[in-house]
Amino acid sequence: MNILATALAGVVVVETTIVHDERGAFTRLFCASELSGVMGERRIVQVDHSRTALAGAVRGLHFQHPPRAEMKLVRCLKGRVLDVAIDLRAGSSSLLQWHAEELSPANARMLVIPEGCAHGFQTLDPESELLYAHTASYARDAEDGVRFDDPRIGIRWPLPVSDLSARDRSFALIPADFRGIAV
Repeated sequence: MNILATALAGVVVVETTIVHDERGAFTRLFCASELSGVMGERRIVQVDHSRTALAGAVRGLHFQHPPRAEMKLVRCLKGRVLDVAIDLRAGSSSLLQWHAEELSPANARMLVIPEGCAHGFQTLDPESELLYAHTASYARDAEDGVRFDDPRIGIRWPLPVSDLSARDRSFALIPADFRGIAV
């Protein structure tokens, strides 16, 4: 696994090797020892799978407040997505900045999103599927989100947004006095 830093501290891209042979292909999805520098003392406690039917759909941008804040490790198993992390951490030099990475089975990349960052994605292909590994369990009372079209963030989605849940549409815009989330 090759770990690549991004402009957002703690948000990293993990490249993995796809080994092809006459039977097909093999890719390592997770390795605790190779990711120890990224994971630290954290451990994976929940793994989720999502399938999104339409190209252009946006899911997110979600996060959990402390003490239920979570690191997410995200891979695309089918299709293609533009995966996005937004820095919401108080005191961060990259507060309200975002990083996007195209994820697909073909590029075998994983995006690691640390605590205090919101996460979301747009499907670039129909029937796209993601695998998420979390360092904290889902907690409804800790969940929150950022609007996909918040002008303070300014994400440039590559496709017109074709599908968005009522919940994701209902997130408030970030207030002008927002100073970040203490994590």
